[in-house]
Amino acid sequence: MTLDSRLTTILVATDFSETAEAGLDWAIDLAKAHGARIDLVHALMMPNQMGDYLPSPPDMTEQLRQAALGRLDESASRVRDAGVEVQPELLLGLPSQTILEAAGAAAADLIVVGTLGLTGIRHLLLGSTAERVVQRAACPVLTIHPGDVEQHRPLRSVLVPTDFSHDAEVAIDAALRILPAGGDVAKLTLLHAYHLPFEYTAYGTIPTSLNYLEDNEGEALEKLRATKEEVAQEGLEVEILAKEGYPPDVIVEQAEAGGVDLIAMGIQGGSAISNLLLGSTAERVVQHAGCPVLTVRRAES
Repeated sequence: MTLDSRLTTILVATDFSETAEAGLDWAIDLAKAHGARIDLVHALMMPNQMGDYLPSPPDMTEQLRQAALGRLDESASRVRDAGVEVQPELLLGLPSQTILEAAGAAAADLIVVGTLGLTGIRHLLLGSTAERVVQRAACPVLTIHPGDVEQHRPLRSVLVPTDFSHDAEVAIDAALRILPAGGDVAKLTLLHAYHLPFEYTAYGTIPTSLNYLEDNEGEALEKLRATKEEVAQEGLEVEILAKEGYPPDVIVEQAEAGGVDLIAMGIQGGSAISNLLLGSTAERVVQHAGCPVLTVRRAES
């Protein structure tokens, strides 16, 4: 993968919340950098689809549709005013399902979605639209947090946590693709976080624990150097780091300390796992990171 492998279609899901509008800002910057088109979609749940079985006025469906179209047109106009091609579309049905279907139909290179909608919930919840999209999308998903509002900027620095698995390799490829070619030198930071298993620490300090940490750091740095050589290319600065600590905390803290624009992470694919992110490092990072997070799901074999 090289820095000149550009994005062509970015699908942005919006519920017109402040965070969704921030996601649109980030998408506009990416679209400009890559010369990409934005497919702007809003999923409308009709009253009879919400499961409350309450009767609604006969004309309520049309009123909802017209109101949603009006908001969608407003957002689309903002994209056009920024000089980016946009295709707005109102979808009917379950948001996560319709978003994924639209992304597949458009062969989207990237989905942009906010982690906070109109509900006021401060982090992703199991079953939320954003999490379901992250779990099931065939293309990378960029999640935008409430703290990312008015923080959009050209992406020049990406942190990729790696455990040297195939999932991590996929994330590195996605990070290289999302970094636009040309302009200032882009920076890719490869981070491996390691820590002693609980069983090692439950008994207090033992002499072999220091050797364990030193061996892990040495092996990690060796693998990081090999990865650095594989991805080295003109216009790209690559930094490697091996740090001890609880991986989600290390990742979030390093992203903040390094002032990166984005964290890119691989997540495990495969339909046999019912909740792909539950309890995982990726889920915790998506919830707590101070910058947008790009998640990439490995295709099922």
